[in-house]
Amino acid sequence: MPKPMHRSKSFKRSDKITLKGRHVVHFRRAKNSFPHCAVCRAELNGIKINVKGGRSRRTNSRLFGGVLCANCTADVIKLGSRVEQGEMKLDDIGIKQRTYVLQLVAH
Repeated sequence: MPKPMHRSKSFKRSDKITLKGRHVVHFRRAKNSFPHCAVCRAELNGIKINVKGGRSRRTNSRLFGGVLCANCTADVIKLGSRVEQGEMKLDDIGIKQRTYVLQLVAH
């Protein structure tokens, strides 16, 4: 049975056969991946990983910072203003962007 710290999925497992023919499992810490935009899946710029401190240190403090990239944020703001002015309906907006437009309109 592995140690409790090795039971989580934050450790990568690799099966090894030793020189004497025994089967052992080696554990190594998984690397953190960079955060991605929730709409277009592009890597977010200006976000640090492995930084100690609060959320404001790790992310940028703009609207949807750390969730959406700058291009998708601009699109959501445009769509939100069009919905508020009555030029568009919420049904005309894609599903991925609709949740963020709803947050923007309710804000």
